[in-house]
Amino acid sequence: MNILVAGATGKTGLRLTQTLLANGHHPIALVRDSSDTSDLPNGTETRHGDLTDLQPGVCDGCDVVVFAAGSGSSTGPEMTDKVDRDGAKRLVDLAKDAGVSRFVMLSTVGAGDPDPDSKLGHYLMAKHEADEHLKASGLDFAILRPVALTDEDGSRDIVFGDAVDVQGEAARGDVAYVLAQAVDDPEWRGKTLLMASA
Repeated sequence: MNILVAGATGKTGLRLTQTLLANGHHPIALVRDSSDTSDLPNGTETRHGDLTDLQPGVCDGCDVVVFAAGSGSSTGPEMTDKVDRDGAKRLVDLAKDAGVSRFVMLSTVGAGDPDPDSKLGHYLMAKHEADEHLKASGLDFAILRPVALTDEDGSRDIVFGDAVDVQGEAARGDVAYVLAQAVDDPEWRGKTLLMASA
C-alpha cells in the first residue's frame, strides 16, 4: 500500500519507514523543505508538505496515513498547537478528502484524560483534541498511546491496554513495529490502546 508518513524523518518515523518497506509497503515521507532526508531508507518517496500549513491534495493516492510527527520538546505552546493539534487535525481532514482507508495516530499516554495542570498539560490537551477529531472524522482509525519513549530498538515483547504500567517505557523500535502493524491489521480498526515495552 501507499502509506503517507508525517514525521518520517524523526526517531520513530525513520524506524517506521524501514519497517513499512520490509513489510512490502511503499512509504511516502511528508517532509518540509528544511527536512534532512538523508537517513530515509532507499525506496522511500518524499512529498513536500508543512504540518503548520498543509495544502489540499497532500494525501492524494495514499491508502493509509500515519501521523508520527511532533513539534518536539524544545518548542513552545504555540508550535505544539500548530503541529500536534492543528496540523494533525488538518491531516485527518485531508486524508478523509482523499478517501484513505485508515488513519493511524501516534498519540501518547495521558492524552485520553489530560490533566491541564500537569507539566505536560498543554501538550496532552493538544494530543487529546487531535485524537478526538480523528475519532469523530468517520475514518477507519487506530490510535496508539505509548508511555515514555526510549531510543532503544526493543524486543517486540509488548504490553497493551490495562496491563500497561503508565510509569514504564516504550522502545521506539517497538512503537514503530506496532504502528506498522496498525496500518492494515483489522484487529486495530477503531482501537485506542496504551502500549509499553515489556
